[in-house]
This record gives sequence, C-alpha cells and structure tokens, in this order.
Amino acid sequence: MDIRKTFKKWSAYSQTVRELNALGNRELNDLGINRADIQRIAREHASSL
Repeated sequence: MDIRKTFKKWSAYSQTVRELNALGNRELNDLGINRADIQRIAREHASSL
C-alpha cells in the first residue's frame, strides 16, 4: 500500500475519532451512535477512502 494512502486513511480515522469524541452523549444518541461504536465507525470511514 502506498504511504500516502496509508497516511490519508490514518488521518481520516484520527479525525473521525476526535470529532465524535468531542460530541456529548446526547448528541451521539441523537445520531444513533454509542460511544463504544466510535472506533468501529472511524475504521469503516477510513477504509472507504
């Protein structure tokens, strides 16, 4: 895998985790996201790039 692509995926994963962790429990609940799901959601997002 290309180093640029790896970095892009890692960056997307990190940013997604950071942004979702910044939300409150009520905001996450409104989105239908559980805190335990954040890493899985971030991995799915990064792998789709």
